[in-house]
Amino acid sequence: QLQLVESGGGLVQAGGSLRLSCAASGHTLSSNFMAWFRQAPGKEREFVAAITRITRNTYYADSVKGRFTISRDYAKNTVYLQMNSLKPEDTAVYYCAAAPTGDYRRDEYDYWGQGTQVTVSS
Repeated sequence: QLQLVESGGGLVQAGGSLRLSCAASGHTLSSNFMAWFRQAPGKEREFVAAITRITRNTYYADSVKGRFTISRDYAKNTVYLQMNSLKPEDTAVYYCAAAPTGDYRRDEYDYWGQGTQVTVSS
């Protein structure tokens, strides 16, 4: 089993920045492919960004490209999401996920964190 714990959410003004962290523990070999998703009130959970373990390839949703950066620290088994130039529409609960079972852009992953709230005020 793999456990994922997110942190770093909070309230920020539009234009500000936040950095989310996702710490993995347990069967960390399952964390070869890790991603961030988000879910706003009344909306479906959507893909934000993803990163691979070995090649460090990164993937982003068009809505965050150029503003968000995903990275990972192998020694700490932690994945980060640096969010800059935040907008009110970025307000959502952000989830960390690992081990996709199909298309990585779909929310079909074996492991999920509990989520962390990000609120961007205008």
